[in-house]
Amino acid sequence: MPSRIEITLKPEMLDAEGLALSRKARDYFGIEVDNVRTVHILTIDSDLTEAQCERVRSDVFTNPVTQISSLQPLAVEADWIIWVGFRPGVRDNAGATAVEAMEDLLGITFGPHEAAYTSKRYCLKGPGLSRPEVEKIASELLANDIIQQWMIFDARDWDPTQGVGFIIPKVKLDHTPTVSALSIDSDETLQRLSVERNLALNTNDIPIIRNYFLNPAVKAQRKAVGLDEPTDVELEYISQARSDHCNHNTFRGLFNYADLSSGERDTINSLFKTCIEAPTLALKEKKSWVVSVLWDNAGVGRFDDDTYYTITGETHNSPSNMEAYGGAITGIVGIYRDPMGTGLGSRLIMGSYGFCVGHRDYDGDLKPHLHPRRLLDGVIEGVRDGGNKSGIPTPCGQVLFDDGYMGKCLVYVTALGIMPARVKGAPSEQKTILPGDLVVMCGGRVGKDGIHGVTASSETFSEHTPAGHVQIGDPYTQKKMQDFLLEARDEGLIRFITDNGGGGLSSSIGESARFSNGCRIELEKVPLKYDGLDQWEIWVSESQERMTVAIAPENEARFFQLSTQHAVESTVIGRYTDTGKLHITYNGTSCAYVDLDLLTTGFPQWVFDAEWRTPEERGLYEPVIGEPQDHNRLLLDMLARPNICSKAWISRQYDHEVQGTSVIKPLVGVGRDVNSDAAVLRPVLGSRRGLAFSQALLPFYSRIDAYHMTACTIDEAVRRLIAVGGDPEHIGGVDNFCWPTIQYDPGKNPDGRFKAAQLVRSCRALRDMCLAYEIPLLSGKDSMYVDGHLAGRYGETHKVSALESLQFSASSVIADIERCVALDPKFVGDLVYVIGWTGDELGGSEYYDMFNAVGCNVPQVDPAAFLKSYRAVHRAIQDRLVASVHGVYRGGLGVHLALTAMAGGLGLAVDLAAVPVRTPLRSDRLLYSESAGRFIVTVASERREAFESLFQGLPVACVGQVTGSPVLNIRRDSEPVLELTVPALKKAWQSTFGDLI
Repeated sequence: MPSRIEITLKPEMLDAEGLALSRKARDYFGIEVDNVRTVHILTIDSDLTEAQCERVRSDVFTNPVTQISSLQPLAVEADWIIWVGFRPGVRDNAGATAVEAMEDLLGITFGPHEAAYTSKRYCLKGPGLSRPEVEKIASELLANDIIQQWMIFDARDWDPTQGVGFIIPKVKLDHTPTVSALSIDSDETLQRLSVERNLALNTNDIPIIRNYFLNPAVKAQRKAVGLDEPTDVELEYISQARSDHCNHNTFRGLFNYADLSSGERDTINSLFKTCIEAPTLALKEKKSWVVSVLWDNAGVGRFDDDTYYTITGETHNSPSNMEAYGGAITGIVGIYRDPMGTGLGSRLIMGSYGFCVGHRDYDGDLKPHLHPRRLLDGVIEGVRDGGNKSGIPTPCGQVLFDDGYMGKCLVYVTALGIMPARVKGAPSEQKTILPGDLVVMCGGRVGKDGIHGVTASSETFSEHTPAGHVQIGDPYTQKKMQDFLLEARDEGLIRFITDNGGGGLSSSIGESARFSNGCRIELEKVPLKYDGLDQWEIWVSESQERMTVAIAPENEARFFQLSTQHAVESTVIGRYTDTGKLHITYNGTSCAYVDLDLLTTGFPQWVFDAEWRTPEERGLYEPVIGEPQDHNRLLLDMLARPNICSKAWISRQYDHEVQGTSVIKPLVGVGRDVNSDAAVLRPVLGSRRGLAFSQALLPFYSRIDAYHMTACTIDEAVRRLIAVGGDPEHIGGVDNFCWPTIQYDPGKNPDGRFKAAQLVRSCRALRDMCLAYEIPLLSGKDSMYVDGHLAGRYGETHKVSALESLQFSASSVIADIERCVALDPKFVGDLVYVIGWTGDELGGSEYYDMFNAVGCNVPQVDPAAFLKSYRAVHRAIQDRLVASVHGVYRGGLGVHLALTAMAGGLGLAVDLAAVPVRTPLRSDRLLYSESAGRFIVTVASERREAFESLFQGLPVACVGQVTGSPVLNIRRDSEPVLELTVPALKKAWQSTFGDLI
């Protein structure tokens, strides 16, 4: 018999959740709601006695100071009631935690078919509210149909004795698991199966797959284990492994590149090998601190003699586009598992984020699945909960707005970990598997959530994209699993570890089995969330919080003892072999029997035609913009632009102090409200060494040339590290590409060849910059198909492609954290310097965008020249010659002089005539050019000589002074240009999202 507990705040307590809902209804839709009270409902699907329910109600689920609760429906005054709960099969983290709490308190164990489910009842007061308005609030603010169900009650029809009743979203699959043999009598048949089953098979792969299963030798081997035609398990496995998401077919493809302007033609055999692998391996030979790259879940660098750090990044775009919160939390906890599965396992020390969405106030005709405003709110909350609830700090992040991300948003997530250099005397970065080792699945159970995640990410998003790949990550389960696995690692119990991410068991076991050259898996032993899953679903489901571990049989008892102590479910599901085969059985019957080397040999390389045209040939030109008459107004308008303004309301939602390692924090300055250039951690608390982390994202320059977009992005990430004290001789990189579809199709993708050329040029820039700055690529990821098809006002379909985007993350070790610097000026009278040339480079700039222009003169990077300045800045920081350092980024010198003044709470008197320029520039161009390679630095006057001696022959100039009056005063020689108080600057900068701060 189910039970129910309802909990709400006492009437005199402020209901913050209800207040936020009222505000959103007013701000988003103009719907006035007088008051909202939230009732939390816990439905317990277990035979607890009334006394037991009463005990858990009072002792666990009710705060007697602020809350009231009851086993019966609570009477809360309302005109309308909205009930929202999860759909069957969706992970209910709070419900699972509630079960653990009840088990601990009552000393009982819930059975396999018992559970607890959370939901909410929103009680709305507003006599003027209509049902359509309440439905809008429910469907667009409170619930997402993909993962949630909801009901609306008119208070006049509400039964106060029954409430919403007992709604138990238990999955009930009236289905006997079955392995299906699938006929592949022709290429057309297999192509049809690919479409019907969402396999996303490449057309050129289809004959290779058929030829394998039709091979007489293979057929004879399969017959010996009871198989004939390929099974659904096998085809699903192959499709997962061959997906662009897992196999990186695009980056491993053959590109026929043609520059239609210069006549250059080139054939690039694998962008990965030529532009990523080759330069990284060459640099690894030069950089002794590089430990492991290009093969494991994350890259490994040396932090000190006894410690390594791990770093990796990826995106979670498609799921976040469907269900923002679930997609984002799954993305962040998923990327956390990569360092956990690197080497023998590392402890997580930080995460970061990058969000690219449509404009938050979008009110156009296109109809995305989620409005950008709601989508952004969801991804912010998802990454927040994934980090905060995992006990992992999030000290760094960025958010960009552009209409191109209406089709598919981008959600970048990055993770860093730390691990001992040696475990039980052996190098921690090395791992292997021996035949006979046990295959162990640790962590969460398997369900239908997460099926076809990687194939869905390998296609353009449309209304036909399956919702099954959306999941809800569980940071609590994962935290327990991490603690358990680290203890097992330190005891030397782990031979090999990897995460169950894209492709689930099919990927983690399929790839790890290559180390022993085979495996035999008993699928019936895999723990399930509910009965009724077909075997192929068990094999490919990406349900979260799982790791695959190889252990020696003699370590089984101790490994499982630790697992039990940490309340983590671990299960032996098979053994590794040396047969060369992936052999899967279910209750003794074969489901799959495939050669492990099938997926690494024989498949054709993807081929792309790439055609480049110059910006001028594409119709771009430098706009003619008259000289502004009011520079004060211009700067204030620039500061208020969405891609420049304060986003402290986001930063403040993330816990950056949780592990006590924060050195340079996400918000710095006297008001703790200006974003720092980069983050610095102290991951080993007994050491003075620090780990600096930065990231950059400049997709707007792709409108002109993705080569310069990539070069500027990498340069900015490097500059950000240098600005806080990072070592230019120790910089590791992580490249995360997000690209629209590049396969040419005259009807569906007529500009595919140009997008392919953009990708070639971007990869060339990646290679050139990494070699010039000597940045080995420790890790990286590509996410293609960032396109969407959205309905218009009249039901017509519009294809929307995201900008060609690259987030570049960088890490550096700092020898002494006490020498780190931030961007805020410290003392009145200090001198203000600008380092680096300012040129007429406003193409793709924020300034041009203000006038709906793009331009051609995109900023360009001169790495050889810039590196000389960067080394000088680093030397000045190490010699304690500078009081503050800040890079000049998006928005140009005017914006970043303002940010510097705001951070210090002091004034700046600046003469534009002194700024280093190659050719004379008008004041607005000088202020808002986005030339790369520049810093704003403040220096005490008594250190002027020593500072300037470091920059002999380099572009540097003293342009002014820090003043006691909080005013930004910019002149040009004797002519005033602008004069604004720091409070006025800050007011404009905080105004755009001021109500959210």
